[in-house]
Amino acid sequence: MLFLNPLLLWFLAAAGVPVLIHLINKRRHKTIQWAAMQFLLKATRESRGKKKLRHILILTCRALAIATLATAAARPIASGLIGWGGGSIDNIVLLLDRSASMESKPGDGLDPRRQIVIQKVRDAMTSLGASRLILIDSASGKPQEIPSPDVLTELAAAAPTDTAADFPTLLARAAEFLSDTTGRSEIWLASDLQTSNWQPADERWATARASLASLPQKPAVRVLSLTGPSAPNTAIRILGSRRSGDELLVDLEILRSSDARGTASLPLTTHLNGTRTTETLTIPGQSLRFQKRVTLPPNSTTGSGWLSIPADGNSRDNSTFFAYGPARPIKSLIVAPPGETADYLALAAAPPGFGNQITQRIDPASSANLNPHDLSTLLWAAPLPTGPTYGIIERFLSSGGQVIFFPPGTPSENAFLDLKWAPPSDAPDGKFFILKDWNRSDGPLRDGIDGTPIPAERLKGIRRQIPIGDATPLAHWEDAEPLITRRIVDHGTAWFLGSLPDYSWSNLGDADVLLPTVQRILANGAARFDASYLATVGSEASQALSGEIRTRLDDYGTPDPANSDYEAGIFRLGERLLAVNRPAQEDNLEILTREQLDQALEGTQYTLLDQAGQATDPSLSRDVWRPFLIAALLFLISEAILCLPKKNHPQVLPNKAAA
Repeated sequence: MLFLNPLLLWFLAAAGVPVLIHLINKRRHKTIQWAAMQFLLKATRESRGKKKLRHILILTCRALAIATLATAAARPIASGLIGWGGGSIDNIVLLLDRSASMESKPGDGLDPRRQIVIQKVRDAMTSLGASRLILIDSASGKPQEIPSPDVLTELAAAAPTDTAADFPTLLARAAEFLSDTTGRSEIWLASDLQTSNWQPADERWATARASLASLPQKPAVRVLSLTGPSAPNTAIRILGSRRSGDELLVDLEILRSSDARGTASLPLTTHLNGTRTTETLTIPGQSLRFQKRVTLPPNSTTGSGWLSIPADGNSRDNSTFFAYGPARPIKSLIVAPPGETADYLALAAAPPGFGNQITQRIDPASSANLNPHDLSTLLWAAPLPTGPTYGIIERFLSSGGQVIFFPPGTPSENAFLDLKWAPPSDAPDGKFFILKDWNRSDGPLRDGIDGTPIPAERLKGIRRQIPIGDATPLAHWEDAEPLITRRIVDHGTAWFLGSLPDYSWSNLGDADVLLPTVQRILANGAARFDASYLATVGSEASQALSGEIRTRLDDYGTPDPANSDYEAGIFRLGERLLAVNRPAQEDNLEILTREQLDQALEGTQYTLLDQAGQATDPSLSRDVWRPFLIAALLFLISEAILCLPKKNHPQVLPNKAAA
């Protein structure tokens, strides 16, 4: 009844009820006034809320504008390697891998990985501005301050080498350098993550990590990984060489990329004392081992040369070098009583037709007068040495000699280097001791260099004497007892063979096992004389002694005189002639796993930037201050818009004339 419609009011007025109409109108006006008051209160509250929200937005835009302006002024760097705020880094220590494997090219086949990482570091340092750069390269291991990142590509300390890398030592040297510096520091490790260069299980990592942790201000550790697919590559390496009369026997291995398939033909060029010959090799798979006989010039006493294959995905593994000295006979000595055993040992040590091999026998009682300085191998079929003889043989082993110990045939408590013989034992009646298992890739019964196996399974015995002690077993009888064991002593090796070439013991005299065993051990012993002509880059043997002048003799490639100590080639060091080759581990392309990297750098909280061969993008970082500046402008514009006064709409007044 309070909100009567106008039509109803008109009807009631017409019906003659003016008093009722008056009361109703009065009540209606009060209700309208109350509703208007409630509307104004609500509108005021809404207006205050909107103003408060508007002020909050204005303050937010203003604060964000100030923050982004400050960030832009700091010129931040965005990168997985060097993170944010690059301009505040005071010292950057770059551990640069200059090993031979770093010269491999990514799949695009353009620049080698070493050159790519140098370009990336140079660009990153340009973005950082005033940071101090210290280079510790893997070849010299010496820290040097770089005045400008632009000269990195021109430094001899950043040039290619034929060395290996040793990252545990490099990290320890970085920690040692930072112990004398102040300010915020970072360590960058640039590498292809070759496992042999990192050695993640090496105990030296613990020492390096402890050195980092002890620094007053712990540096950030960044790993720049240059892994990923590589361009097709074939490598050649020398396994060993020895002179035999007027020939040089060179053991070689050809290695192809892991993705190589099928048979390939490859030209092999031999350079010898200025002459060159080329032949074609057929490689049936990913690798080929073979022995090449190089005919030497008549009356040649010393000389050198190298073998090379065409250039491909890595320019540092396309050659291998050799050198040789005067021909010398391979001498051996048999210490045994006269008899069948001594006779068979003499045939194995100097077979008919092997004119450069000489052997002789002495009685065990005369062994105290041994003078083995020119011997390659001792064949000892007598009780183990004691007294002065013990020291003579121990020194012979230390100098690189080889000794094969055969059973004395009698019980003995004597020991040599804590190794001794068990009492002799006989096979059951009607049965034999049968050789069942032997190492086919290592030791004297290994397969031939061309893969031909030794028919060692033909060995049968009725009597044996087991070697006892801490030595490596390389062949076992059927009941798992060792037949051949090896103990390395400095540069030489002591071998224990648990049977005799005597038919009252075994058929070892048939030569299936005895001949290859003795001949291979003789070759190892003779190698100590030829070893003076071969060395590995970075090894102690490859370094010039005091007073020696180092001169390079070959003309392979483009030698860098500043890196002569770190390159493969033919060198004359004083009176010495030396062929220096890259380390064998550089041909092992196994890559570090993430778990192994975590193990090596445990506790350093390192960050990893894996470029995976991305040669097309040479930058490690990029500036991001421009986006921050743009964001600051947007926040300021937003603030200005929010600060604009609210537009007032003109009120429309009622027309009195119309009223």
